[in-house]
Amino acid sequence: MKQRIIGFDLARAYAIFGMYIVNFNIVFGNAKDTSLFGQFLSLFSGNSSTAFVMLSGMGLALMSSRTKEYTQEDRTRIRNIVLKRAGFLFVLGLLLSFWWPADILHFYGGYMCIAAFLLFVNKNNHLLVAFISVFIFHLLALVIPFETGWNFDTFFYEDFWTFQGFFRNMFYNGWNPVFPWLAYFMLGFYLGRLDWTNKQVQIKTFGTGFVLFVGTTLIQVFSTHLTTNEELLFFINADYLPPFLPFILSTAGFDLMLIAGFMYLGLYVSESKFAQDLAKTGQMTLTHYISHIILGMTLFSLIVEQNNFGKVENKIIVQPICIFAFACGYFILSYFFSKFWLKRHKNGFFEMLMRKVSG
Repeated sequence: MKQRIIGFDLARAYAIFGMYIVNFNIVFGNAKDTSLFGQFLSLFSGNSSTAFVMLSGMGLALMSSRTKEYTQEDRTRIRNIVLKRAGFLFVLGLLLSFWWPADILHFYGGYMCIAAFLLFVNKNNHLLVAFISVFIFHLLALVIPFETGWNFDTFFYEDFWTFQGFFRNMFYNGWNPVFPWLAYFMLGFYLGRLDWTNKQVQIKTFGTGFVLFVGTTLIQVFSTHLTTNEELLFFINADYLPPFLPFILSTAGFDLMLIAGFMYLGLYVSESKFAQDLAKTGQMTLTHYISHIILGMTLFSLIVEQNNFGKVENKIIVQPICIFAFACGYFILSYFFSKFWLKRHKNGFFEMLMRKVSG
């Protein structure tokens, strides 16, 4: 197993673990919990989802990395594969939305559809597209109130299944809308074009992330000392919904440190049996994402004896330590299931299905 790949897959394993915590907490927890453990769980909010998206961008870049070797026919074939996969994820995500309103997969379809036409451009253009997507979001925020369509008491998007509501949700104010979340995907694509066997790349990436994360966090911590303007304070401290620039810089910084850290770790643990097994969990993130939404939510609902079954708008309150314990337990099950499955199959179940559909 190549060092860069094992580091990448270890990062994906962390990201899916973080997604377990975030999504179980959305359904069963209290976002306003001020307890120590409640605040601990809130640390995963944003960072895990954004890492998930950024790593997906990296995965697509690694899939199409031999750009100088491709003929025009090769490029067309790869672009068509990516477009088919984008369509697969989009449709699968919409189906999952009937069960899980906070689905991220149909947004992935949007990111990948756009990325399909940027596969073979200079990597610096990916950063430009990331910047443009953030700019477009903030431009839209000046025109359309972010709360349009939302009931934030229940986290229910009231006109999701109308054309206007779906378009608005998909591109502007959904859970992970194309604008600005495409920026994470494009930043990940840029990272996937770097030479991660070069330690200088790891150091520079980690350093950039550190500056972004610490710098933004300090501004947020001391924001009340910098201004008394309520609108500006809201802009600085907004978390996930809406994803304003400080949130984007902070989460992107954290993710850069995370990815660089795992890539560095991969240099030293590539021969470890445990690391190789853990990486298998990262190789099945699509399957594990869907499984934790359907099976995980159902199992947790049965354990706490509530007929909730994954519906955000019907959430109940479970102690944060119980949510964390269940997320850890479910991740351990995912780890052993990945070992078992990949001994018999080359890819996860939904990964295989996606490849069969896309060719």
